[in-house]
Amino acid sequence: MRNALSAALVTLACLLVPCGALAAWAVHGPADTERYVGAMAPLSADPAVRDAVADAVGDGVVQELDAGPARDLLGPFVRDAARSFTRTEAFGTVWETGNRAVHEAVLHALRDGRADPGPVTVDLAPVTAEVKRQLVADRMPFADRIPVEHTRIVVVPAGETAGLRTGYRLLDAAAFRLPLTAVVLAVAGIAVAVHRRRALTATGLGVALGGGLLAVAVAVGRRLTLADVPEPVHRPAVGVVYDALTATLRTASWTLLALGLTVALACLLTGLRGRGPSRGRGAGARARGTAFAGVADEDPGRCRDCASGL
Repeated sequence: MRNALSAALVTLACLLVPCGALAAWAVHGPADTERYVGAMAPLSADPAVRDAVADAVGDGVVQELDAGPARDLLGPFVRDAARSFTRTEAFGTVWETGNRAVHEAVLHALRDGRADPGPVTVDLAPVTAEVKRQLVADRMPFADRIPVEHTRIVVVPAGETAGLRTGYRLLDAAAFRLPLTAVVLAVAGIAVAVHRRRALTATGLGVALGGGLLAVAVAVGRRLTLADVPEPVHRPAVGVVYDALTATLRTASWTLLALGLTVALACLLTGLRGRGPSRGRGAGARARGTAFAGVADEDPGRCRDCASGL
């Protein structure tokens, strides 16, 4: 019964380890504005991200123009100006400001139950204003007609806001409880086990397996995320952003894998080392038993004296 209870507790603990790591990462990683902005800041120098932003800004500005000669004339130049702007130092500042605004808008929609259930959008007006300024400085015809106020892109569709809000609340509640529960179950499972070294070895292997499964889940999630991108040309940029956001989660998964294997290997080595002297004592006892058997064959009386303690 003790072994069965120990196995059940250790199994539950090992199952909760990757789930707890995922919940803690979601709440304390991407959900933290400063960490999110810090992770996104280096991406302003990535060519795939630059091209994706330039296409979004250029297409948004062109769509706001009235159909006619102005759109036909300014369209190519707006897109070229947007690409040129993304390669300037000012784009880094605009990129950081935009990411902060996006993150705060998404968090407000997820945390505030009274928030508007509509889509979460981000305004690209700062980037559009810089593109317009550059075109006006180059004396491009109709450049002063470029609208700046209405260049918005949807970050979270309206139909997904309620589901994401519910999921975030569940993750927020599980971020602290799941890791703590996993630790308590593991300690209890090892404590009630008849062979605690074996239980600790099994716990280490289970934690390593959980870390490996978490790493596989991150890789599968990346593939599924890229598959959902409607435009293949933007998939490299989405992949870069995904890798930046999940860097901490990948590190946690490999840490769990290494920690679990280390604990299991240490238990195995200490178990083998502890068996060495016992084997030696067993061999010595067998040798002494053989010697006494020889003495008994030669002198049965002496053997009886030895057996009586004389």
